[in-house]
Amino acid sequence: MELLQLKYFQVVARLEHISKAAEELYVSQPALSKTISQLEKELGIRLFDRNGKYIKLNRYGKAFCAKVELALKTLEDAKHELKDMSNDPCEEIRLVVLASSHLLPELLSRFREQYPQVRFRLMQHLTNSNSQPDFDLCISAFPLTTRQIEHTPLLRESILLAVPLDHPLAKQSRVKLNELKNEKFIVLKKGKELRKITDVICKEQNFVPQITFESDDPATVRGLIRAKQGIGFIPEVTWGGSTGKDVKLLKIEEGTFERTIFLAWNNGGYVTDLQQIFRQFVIDYFKHLPSGMPREYI
Repeated sequence: MELLQLKYFQVVARLEHISKAAEELYVSQPALSKTISQLEKELGIRLFDRNGKYIKLNRYGKAFCAKVELALKTLEDAKHELKDMSNDPCEEIRLVVLASSHLLPELLSRFREQYPQVRFRLMQHLTNSNSQPDFDLCISAFPLTTRQIEHTPLLRESILLAVPLDHPLAKQSRVKLNELKNEKFIVLKKGKELRKITDVICKEQNFVPQITFESDDPATVRGLIRAKQGIGFIPEVTWGGSTGKDVKLLKIEEGTFERTIFLAWNNGGYVTDLQQIFRQFVIDYFKHLPSGMPREYI
């Protein structure tokens, strides 16, 4: 059994799709299929159930996958530990950013002023793996609750309504949802964390926004609001400073329009000193963010 076989199996098990796995691994589909078949032959048992071009991890595959994830994570931890022992001047931190991406450039810039040797691998999604997390730290608007992960709240912020300055509602400081029934909304696409939160709150208040634009990019949402193409929901602290002076932020009277930003980390393996330092740096950075609306919006 070879290490490369296990790494290939790990990706195929996560995606349950040979062609997608081959694309991610930069290998040909026939070569990947052959590698998986050789692994199954060596183990003497099938790891996947096959139905035409579709494959699904079976119960043997799931049991084997958990051990493979643990073995590969142990090897990765050993590599990090050896780097720490040898005082390797270059260390990588795997950071998943699912929320507050607007703050990321300043946060990382400030940290690298003190630790210029650190290298970041930034990701904007989590894998579907139910075993070992593939990150060191994760900034999210939802707590991650698997047993290998710990988390702490970083910030609680209001979710406000953003309107162009020449919009009739801009004369107000507060707004009721029934005033918005004929407005055109610019929103993040389904699956994004802010969209999940606002969808739930709107449903609780029996309010259905009329959506004109849907984007997977927060900057595009903010830009379209500034371009007077509609209105939208804006987190007060983590987005509020990026809307520009041509946007007015209003408090929404009904419901609890707010969200909490969390920091999660992998507690199932070796943690370097620099990872611990960065974790505390992120906590302190969020602690000192301004906690209220800019005065011109009150």
